[in-house]
Amino acid sequence: MNVRSSAFKDGDFIPQEYTCDGQDISPDLEWDPVNNAKSYAIIVEDPDAPYGTFIHWVIYNIKDTKLQKNIPKVEKVSSMIQGVNDFGRVGYGGPCPPRTHPPHRYYFNVFALDTELPEKSGVTADELKRMMEGHIIDKGVIMGKYKRK
Repeated sequence: MNVRSSAFKDGDFIPQEYTCDGQDISPDLEWDPVNNAKSYAIIVEDPDAPYGTFIHWVIYNIKDTKLQKNIPKVEKVSSMIQGVNDFGRVGYGGPCPPRTHPPHRYYFNVFALDTELPEKSGVTADELKRMMEGHIIDKGVIMGKYKRK
């Protein structure tokens, strides 16, 4: 499954608008439809964080194959459920690596699922991964980088 964004190309730098140094809004994303997918989920991870992988976004029960930019930072948006990121907040939290670090990589992982998942409040990435077990029928990713000035 190919994942793309008009905000950045795979492997390129993420524009400041989508980071803690800018408006901290989620970028638009689009991906290939997957036959028999009942819903999609997204987990955004930074494996370069100082204390292990840092989660920037948890969102699931996406019905479409695209998300517009700037998804509101509330738990429920239409059919979609947003979990809690490692900033301790609901919704998208943009790249915000320590200023002294080299560029970090941000993986926008999109999962095609054969089911709709139960609505739960405060879902973490680990919980979502457990909920998705046995239901992932395809996966795609786009990676962007960011370094603070």
